[in-house]
Amino acid sequence: MTADDPDTGLLAPGWTGSPAAAATGDTAYLQALLDAEAALTRAQASLGLAPAGAATAVTEAAGAGPSGIDVSSLAERARGGGNPVIPLVADLTKAVGAEYGPYVHRGATSQDIMDTATMLVAARTLDPVLADLGRTEAALARIAAEHRDTAMPGRTLTQHAVPTTFGLKAAGWRSLVLDARDRLALVRASLPAQLGGAAGTLAAFTVFGSVDTQALSAAYARELGLREPELPWHTLRTPIADLAGALAFAAGALGKVAVDVLTLARTEIAEVAEGSGGGSSAMPHKANPVRSTLIAAAARRAPQLAATLYGSLAAEDERPAGAWHAEWEPLRDLLRLVGGAARDAVELTRGLRVNADTMRRHLDLTHGLIVSERLAAELAPVLGRARAKELLTRAAERVYAEGRPLGELLAEEPELKDIDLADLTDPARYTGSAGALTDRALERR
Repeated sequence: MTADDPDTGLLAPGWTGSPAAAATGDTAYLQALLDAEAALTRAQASLGLAPAGAATAVTEAAGAGPSGIDVSSLAERARGGGNPVIPLVADLTKAVGAEYGPYVHRGATSQDIMDTATMLVAARTLDPVLADLGRTEAALARIAAEHRDTAMPGRTLTQHAVPTTFGLKAAGWRSLVLDARDRLALVRASLPAQLGGAAGTLAAFTVFGSVDTQALSAAYARELGLREPELPWHTLRTPIADLAGALAFAAGALGKVAVDVLTLARTEIAEVAEGSGGGSSAMPHKANPVRSTLIAAAARRAPQLAATLYGSLAAEDERPAGAWHAEWEPLRDLLRLVGGAARDAVELTRGLRVNADTMRRHLDLTHGLIVSERLAAELAPVLGRARAKELLTRAAERVYAEGRPLGELLAEEPELKDIDLADLTDPARYTGSAGALTDRALERR
């Protein structure tokens, strides 16, 4: 552990080494704070509220980055005022020098800079996340198309229900990933800068010469590549809540893929397998589904983190004590978890091995009973509903008792001698509209 990298991610294999890890680390957060401060001085200079030399000096000092700042010292000094902006402003002012130091942070409050930096960190994290979601949906589209007609058991409440196709399952996974992508893309485009001053009135900026504070907010947002805020949002935490919701949904969407893979990759099922499983410290034969495991872990943590952020919506007064501060760590954790899960999802879906032959064999595990729904519907017009139900109930009992295929037992019934039982009892021929539904799903872009 070093001052430059205080969080090594030792207990976080799900996000360690991911783009999200780099974008959310202490060094990256510090750079975002510096970028927010520099952008504020540039925005004021662009409107004639500060000398051009001040914009240059602050930008150069901020551009030197965290290398000249002791992150550990900054963290310790943050305890004095409850946030890292206060000691950072002191360090940055000193670095800028006496002539232009007074223009550092001029008119702003700590929450302006902290909230704006948080939006920058979110934007810089979401860009690679969105790229990874795009790669994941492309891999799932390929799998769905390839296995459009690969029949497999549909399972409800853990038991075989009726046949489905793996293509439809993969298309459903892709649909969730696209839902996550669309939600995150919408949030990414709406991330706002924060500028309100001490109590959200922008009063200090008017003292320093601003006659149009909305123009200043707009200039500030442009400097940062963020959306212009309609109002200061110190206690109007819609941006954080929207971000929390989209991130939690993304974690859950990827988690659905992961838990399905974990189920289907069980030794006794083995319908799919990760392309390169992880090893075991004790059992040389194991190839654990590690990518799915880490994604599933992220999905289990995300809702509680989002809940903390939603709880901070109840923020008192014009600037809150505690509600705002409670957001920082869970939001960073959410960004990291989703960033890591999105990275792992690319590896998982690109390397997924599908065992179609095993799926086909599993369709026969119930000796034909998996198509009993179809038989009940097909035989009712021939035998009458009551007789069809009676015959199938008795046949099902014999299947369990004798271990014989349902089709073979039904073939012994004189009433069914003119029925094509081979077709009716073939599970692969009872996948309904799975193929058409898969095609429809794959039309979405």
